[in-house]
Amino acid sequence: MFAIVRTGGKQYRVAAGDKIAVEKIDGEAGDTVSLGDILLAGDGGEVKSADGLVVSAEIIAQTRGEKVIVFKKRRRHNYRRRNGHRQSLTLLRILAVGDAKKAAPKKEAAPKAEAAPAAEAKAAAPAKEAAPKKAAAPKAEAAAEKKPAAKKAAPKKEA
Repeated sequence: MFAIVRTGGKQYRVAAGDKIAVEKIDGEAGDTVSLGDILLAGDGGEVKSADGLVVSAEIIAQTRGEKVIVFKKRRRHNYRRRNGHRQSLTLLRILAVGDAKKAAPKKEAAPKAEAAPAAEAKAAAPAKEAAPKKAAAPKAEAAAEKKPAAKKAAPKKEA
C-alpha cells in the first residue's frame, strides 16, 4: 500500500520500508513519528480513501543537506555577495501505512515536561536585590559647572 503525504511543505509518495529525507522534524534517532496529513492512498492501481489513515515512520538521523551557494552580482557596479545555506533534514524510514489504531504512537517530548518544573523553581527562588544605581545628577552638575570657553574675537585687519 502507498500513500502521498505532505510534510514540510512538500509531498512524498511513500510505502512501507521506504527511506525519505524531509524538512526537520523534532525528535531523536530511534523515535517514532506519525505523519497525519495524507493526501492520497492506494493499493496497486486502486485509489482508496485516505480518511483515518496515518503513516508511521522512524527517525533514522537528523542531518543537513548539501551546501547551496547563493551568489548575487550587479554588473558594472562592483557589487558581489556570496552566501551559503545548508538545510536541516530528518531521515525517515516508513514503518507502516495504515489505520490510526495500527500505527505506532508518537513518543511524548520529554524536554518540554522537564522545562516546566525548572521554570517554577526559578520563579520561586528569592529575587536578588538590585544594586543601587549611581546617580546621574553629580555628572550633570559637573557638566553645568564647566562652561564652554568663550570664543575670542578675531583680530581686525588694518588696511
